[in-house]
Amino acid sequence: MDARPQIVCLCGSTRFVEEFRAANRDLTLAGAIVVAPAEFEHAGDQITNEQKATLSTLHFAKIDLADRVMVVNPGGYIGESTQREISYADQTGKPVEYTDALDSVVNP
Repeated sequence: MDARPQIVCLCGSTRFVEEFRAANRDLTLAGAIVVAPAEFEHAGDQITNEQKATLSTLHFAKIDLADRVMVVNPGGYIGESTQREISYADQTGKPVEYTDALDSVVNP
């Protein structure tokens, strides 16, 4: 491998654990370096508002590291945090892709 592999940052609700794992697996097997959000709160861990803010800031830094963003959005779902991440990626010029079509938005 001569060139640096592309870095892809996964975004989306961490409630979709299996979908995140599948996207991570597929991108990694395709030769990408994958960075993703932590899976704390939806895994049952209790985190404080301060910790949530820290994780959000950290995830923006992951977007900064990435060459592109892949939004994991089963059924077209995009929550508030994910929308902020998409807006940030757009503002910083990162290409944004989605795992599911945006025309069938479902809020679980």
